[in-house]
Amino acid sequence: MSILKNGNNHIVDIAAQYGFGGRETFSRAFKETYGLSPSAYRHTPIGLNYFDKPNLLLSYVMVDEDVPLITEGIVLEYSRKTLDSPIHFLGVEDLWRFKPGKMLGERPGVSEPAAIWDKFYNVIDDIQCIPYGRRVGVSYHGGAPEGYSTYFVGAEVEADIANSPDNRFARWVLPSRAYIVCQYEAENFSGLIASLGKMMKFTRYWLKEHGLRADGFFPEVYYNNLPKADHAYMEMWIPFKERENNK
Repeated sequence: MSILKNGNNHIVDIAAQYGFGGRETFSRAFKETYGLSPSAYRHTPIGLNYFDKPNLLLSYVMVDEDVPLITEGIVLEYSRKTLDSPIHFLGVEDLWRFKPGKMLGERPGVSEPAAIWDKFYNVIDDIQCIPYGRRVGVSYHGGAPEGYSTYFVGAEVEADIANSPDNRFARWVLPSRAYIVCQYEAENFSGLIASLGKMMKFTRYWLKEHGLRADGFFPEVYYNNLPKADHAYMEMWIPFKERENNK
């Protein structure tokens, strides 16, 4: 809600703009949804989770591999690829509260991964990353305590850089193996991120319909080789297993 980040906008005026009877009603509803007051959010460098709007097309349409689906300004396509050599990343990691069975767009509240991305951009200049290399955001267990997951954000580096002793940065490797690569494209980056939860939910459905299931993690891979591109593009590299008895 960028309108709240602008300090020139009075909260009482924002409340009226969005149909609330007053500041108190708006503040109560905001806190019940996101876990903090509008004033606290205004002064906190974090983002909020997006909510997904229903999409009937994604509820009834199933696409084959290597066949693009276009809906609501988003293009998605699924392909099988084998990664012959691992991809190395250096960056930052932190814990975030994880609710099993809830994908992005189904979890109201503060976007903890967004705060971890902010931490990454604060140190990116100190990482010897590959020029115009890939960036990754990935959630995995990684020894996290119950109720939490580990979230890593990093930039692609050469293997020797990744293996050099530097305790300032966390390391993560996209291992060599077979993947289902889900390719997403949108008109702009904000549209891509706003639809990410919906696409992840559809991807879970797509895997099930094809007799597959994700095997451990859902890395989001962003390409940094088109700094002036007029569209936004990312891939999700999903390691997979065959479902037993197709269940």
